[in-house]
Amino acid sequence: MANTMTLISSVTVGSGGASSIDFTSIPSTYTDLQVVCSLRSARTTYIDFGAMRFNSDSGSNYVAKYLYGDGASVTSGNNGNSTQLEIPQGVVGNGATSNTFGNLQIYIPNYTGSNQKSVSFDSVTENNATNAVALLQAGRWTGTSAISSMTIYSANGFNFLQYSTAYLYGISKS
Repeated sequence: MANTMTLISSVTVGSGGASSIDFTSIPSTYTDLQVVCSLRSARTTYIDFGAMRFNSDSGSNYVAKYLYGDGASVTSGNNGNSTQLEIPQGVVGNGATSNTFGNLQIYIPNYTGSNQKSVSFDSVTENNATNAVALLQAGRWTGTSAISSMTIYSANGFNFLQYSTAYLYGISKS
């Protein structure tokens, strides 16, 4: 298990909003990466779909399987051969309860290895109403180069709103 977790970079969205959250020049000195986000978008529904890419790769090099529940039902599915790693839940839209954010944790083991990269997601939306969602997802980027940058954005093209945050951590194991 991890011995150290070091903050590499953090982003807090300002008053104008942001179309994406970008982490660039990720050092290759760690074993794993972890991203922790609190996100709200300008989409007028209670939920938005997030997405991410590694190393600016927009080819059909991402696959994922997900399981989510909304308190009334459970759904599973496949996001296969996509141009992005989709995050079906985890970003609260601006139609949700005021001042609430979706929470998302992303774990990327062996991000510098020469094999394809596995990614796990754990997210929840918050909405003090009947609609709220929890998601678990396992994904894969078929790229074999080290991850040196990542971009998180709304798959629907909406800006992240002020006070949305993302923290990138490097994890070292001994």
